Amino acid sequence: MSNPSAVSFESVNFPGRYLRHQGFEVVLAPNDGTAKFAADATFTREAGLANASWSSFRSVNYPTRYLRHSGFALRIDPIGTATDRADATFHVVH
Repeated sequence: MSNPSAVSFESVNFPGRYLRHQGFEVVLAPNDGTAKFAADATFTREAGLANASWSSFRSVNYPTRYLRHSGFALRIDPIGTATDRADATFHVVH
């Protein structure tokens, strides 16, 4: 949304709703058209932190934080441990 070389995740079931972070928790929210929303919903795809053939997603507006799963939820967090790296590494399928 805010960077053409980055990615945003739009819901297939609820078009116009995107994954975005609010208070570092990731939620599904309708696009309100603001620059803040676009930045919150945009991630830079990188080689996976735990497996370089997979992918990790760095927050555009909080570049020290990555999309990760924790406690059965998605968040953006700083990554420091091997567990953090594994939680922030995703196998993207098409």
